[in-house]
Amino acid sequence: MKRDKYQPPTIEAKWQKKWEADRLYHADEDDPHPKFYCLTMLPYTSGDLHIGHWYAMAPSDVRARYMRMQGYNVMFPIGFDAFGLPAENAAIQHGIHPYKWTAANVERMRGQLKTMGAMWDWRREAVTCDPDYYRWSQWFFLKFYEHGLAYRAMSPVDWCPKCNTSLAREQVWGEDRHCERCGTPVIKKDLEQWFFRITQYADELLDFSKIDWPERVATMQTNWIGRSEGVKFDLGIKGSPKRIPVFTTRSDTVFGMTFAVLAPEHPLVDELTTPEHRAEVEAYKLRARRLSEIDRLSTEREREGVFIGAYAINPMNGQEVPLYVADYVLMTYGTGAIMGVPGHDQRDSEFARRHGLPIPVVIAPPNWDGQPLEAAYVGEGTMVNSGRFNGMPSPEGWEAIADEMEDKGIGHRKVQYRLHDWLISRQRYWGAPIPVVYCQECGIVPVPEDQLPVLLPEDAEFLPTGESPLKYHEGFLNTTCPKCGGPAKRETDTMDTFMCSSWYHMRYTSPGYDKGPFDPVRGKYWLPVDQYTGGIEHATMHLMYTRFFTKACRDIGILDHDEPMLRLFNQGIILGEDNEKMSKSRGNVVNPDDYVQSMGADTTRAYLMFIGPWDAGGPWSSRGIEGVHRFLYRVWDVVTGKPKSFEEQPADSEIAALRRITHKTIRKVTDDMESFHFNTMVAALMEFNNYLMKAKQTPVVQSDAWDEAVHTLILLLAPTAPHIAEELWERIGGAYSVHTQLWPEWDEAAAADEVITLVVQVNGKLRDRLSVPVGIGEEDARELALGSSKVQRHIADKRVIKIIYVPDQLVNIVVK
Repeated sequence: MKRDKYQPPTIEAKWQKKWEADRLYHADEDDPHPKFYCLTMLPYTSGDLHIGHWYAMAPSDVRARYMRMQGYNVMFPIGFDAFGLPAENAAIQHGIHPYKWTAANVERMRGQLKTMGAMWDWRREAVTCDPDYYRWSQWFFLKFYEHGLAYRAMSPVDWCPKCNTSLAREQVWGEDRHCERCGTPVIKKDLEQWFFRITQYADELLDFSKIDWPERVATMQTNWIGRSEGVKFDLGIKGSPKRIPVFTTRSDTVFGMTFAVLAPEHPLVDELTTPEHRAEVEAYKLRARRLSEIDRLSTEREREGVFIGAYAINPMNGQEVPLYVADYVLMTYGTGAIMGVPGHDQRDSEFARRHGLPIPVVIAPPNWDGQPLEAAYVGEGTMVNSGRFNGMPSPEGWEAIADEMEDKGIGHRKVQYRLHDWLISRQRYWGAPIPVVYCQECGIVPVPEDQLPVLLPEDAEFLPTGESPLKYHEGFLNTTCPKCGGPAKRETDTMDTFMCSSWYHMRYTSPGYDKGPFDPVRGKYWLPVDQYTGGIEHATMHLMYTRFFTKACRDIGILDHDEPMLRLFNQGIILGEDNEKMSKSRGNVVNPDDYVQSMGADTTRAYLMFIGPWDAGGPWSSRGIEGVHRFLYRVWDVVTGKPKSFEEQPADSEIAALRRITHKTIRKVTDDMESFHFNTMVAALMEFNNYLMKAKQTPVVQSDAWDEAVHTLILLLAPTAPHIAEELWERIGGAYSVHTQLWPEWDEAAAADEVITLVVQVNGKLRDRLSVPVGIGEEDARELALGSSKVQRHIADKRVIKIIYVPDQLVNIVVK
């Protein structure tokens, strides 16, 4: 076997070129093996890959390679999330068209990704800003509109009154919420915008029984959907026939209402505010419009509000209560109005104390002494100060009050959700245009499918204010109505980028298909995704949107399954060497290209696996990666180094010991691969290689067991370090390619330990541990246990009642 120095750059370039030429990683539907669709979240076209991209993608590739060696037909595609605000900002700042900026970034990132040596099937690449891709994003919109899942309604946006444009969340800066471009305070402005009816699927989205996703993601989505069971009822208004609908999950506390609150956006605020309070209310509404929903719901803010001069009426006791406007109530949740029960809601309690409102107790805690409560009591108890319901346990009172409200027509039981419909409109250029036109005669008219895609104009002129140039592009804006042929205006909003990433996994199944978003035959073969990987930060947006998208497509008849991805794994975050999150401002960003050039992709991949549990993340260490680099050099030496010659034959015990660690390592690495414990998997390979380094200096190197061990080492290393594994496999005469070989299986008998630790207890307390042969008989075990000096100290002056023996585990001596 040829012996020379390990040279990562040369070896990696050699094998990447051959793999591509041989189409080694092309996945086809006619493969006889069972399919396995492995996918990692597509990267955004930011321009440069950082080590965080590698941390998300390299372990995903390890999983894909492992599944292929397990005998599956694995598809592992890649693409680019290419629409979004950064490209539009680049157009404004640098005078370059977003498409040119994005295309250059895709080209650079594609080259960087290929240095990773991953088994991506590049034929299947999809770029979301490509008209051949967003044509089908528009097609999906039309299907959703056709089936009543897309609609247009008024909705508030963050708005810069000076730039005269809406702002994305990342364009609103500082605690005072000002425009990043001009510094003007941001306000909320109502615009007509497009929505998808995700709320129609709220209950189904709460069902995770068909998917194996992390509990944390399920919990985050459950909380985001926010399903509540309660009662919706109407408050009367003093001197007005109007009614204010409110929803409560605590009908048992209705007798404790001492005020009511309207959201600043509630339509009744203007109508009910009295003249003497109007100026103060208008000023408050203006301040509220500058706040985000997160700010308004913050528990750290004081509960401010303004009395509007009107009174609401509690329908259960006729009591009049003052009516306020306050920003901690949102129009986007519930009815935009609440009953204030300060004795049993902490938020209401803070508001009442600030405004000097009564705080009666209507649910008595256990052992209540009748005195005012220091804080709101939110638990169960006994109803008091509640008229005819006094003395009832509060759960019983909840039902009784709900029954009476329904009997009297005051209200009704209702299920409510915190989730609201998905706002897909963006007042941006760089996104998929929404395919509708507005005709004075016909109203909203969808663009016919045969006129798709509605293309973004290439000659758009970008304004320094950030306004969408589509609003001023006559060639784009003015069109004809597809229905009547008269003049019409195009929709100038583009779609949320999450629209494009909700279905990209479908497009990968047949990216060149031009009769639909994907070939139904190929889609049926590959979908759904078997294994998905990506960050948990996407739990309540992308991961929820793609689930909704799949269910909607199922109901429309496009798909025949319920969930987009059957299994999900979330990786952690890789930190800088300073143990802080990587950022350019901190100067701690790690460029993987530097390490690939100096140490190789295999070293970089293996170190990312070794750095810690993949779901936890950890800090980068330039010293730590050197240790992994040395490990691969030692693997090279074990396989390629010429062994010594020995006249004597290896002892049977030496062969058995080598086979034992070989098969134990197969078992350990397999278990770790299955559970994504890549760090302990690499550690096991290191331990195995260390053993082989020592074994190579003994006669066992001349045995079949040695050849088995070397073959096993290379095969187990192949998913993690694919280039060096391929090179070493070739050098030992293995059939090309190592990545098409079957994963080794362990022999339980060969892996079994010859010696086990026998625990010895006296009256259930640990007194000794003994090394004994596997399968030791009960009599021998009893004799060794009783003869232990450590045990003798505890039984010498006592009578042995009985001895309990658990084979190969413990002896428990019971004494009196």
